[in-house]
Amino acid sequence: MDKLRNYVKELLESGEITGFLGLIDDGGHPIPHLFTKEHIDRLNDLVVPDFRYPMTDILLKIVRKYPESTIGVMVRGCDDRALIELAKNQKIMSDLIRPVGVACSKEMAESCRCSQPYPREIHYGEKVEGVQDRSDLEEVESMDLSGRLDYWMGQFSKCIKCYGCRNICSMCFCDQCTLEDETLVMTGQTPPEIPIFHLIRAFHMAGRCIDCGLCEEACPAHIPLRSLYRKVREDMANYLGYVTGKDEYEKDPLEFLGSEGYEVPSKIDET
Repeated sequence: MDKLRNYVKELLESGEITGFLGLIDDGGHPIPHLFTKEHIDRLNDLVVPDFRYPMTDILLKIVRKYPESTIGVMVRGCDDRALIELAKNQKIMSDLIRPVGVACSKEMAESCRCSQPYPREIHYGEKVEGVQDRSDLEEVESMDLSGRLDYWMGQFSKCIKCYGCRNICSMCFCDQCTLEDETLVMTGQTPPEIPIFHLIRAFHMAGRCIDCGLCEEACPAHIPLRSLYRKVREDMANYLGYVTGKDEYEKDPLEFLGSEGYEVPSKIDET
């Protein structure tokens, strides 16, 4: 832990970064904290807990407030994948973000069923082998189409429309959320319209989901959201050859419409 603290201290003292987003222990509960050179002694409180926190979601708020500052951020494998997608979507500038990588333990990797429980560069912890486990998907895939429909309709019916899945997601960065667009989803209604509410979000996760699983952890109704988004992520890889969070320079196939361009016709041929 001292090695990590000293590394961050060097970054701050040298001016390589203006601030560092990490976690501190507050009464036995880790909370996010922005470390600065002016209060560098607070690095003694820096901790790496055995659970995950939506670090990049908080990072976005800091970047919006200090757009020209270079910010360091503690990232795990899933956070690092989020940084890649955020850069491609022009929500952050890679040269103004300094990832400080933390590798997840074997126990955390197994608990999260994470296929890549480590960031591109590791500054704390040891790299462990990823877990290849799609048993949750296989369980649903073993059902016939009617059974799958009944299964998901039953799961979605538990939704209380708390928006917890959206609020904790690092990839939900739209300025205007379609889940609150009354032309798409009936507003002022709880529970939400089924299944359109969840299908809209699942569609938006195509080419975005980094498979962190925080949405499912945050869901008070225990809806297996990660299974749904993992399937969407898997289909993107199988059918379009695109793996979210893998390559910063590979464009999401859903983000462009080919080389011919697209125009809305000025007049519709009614014949």
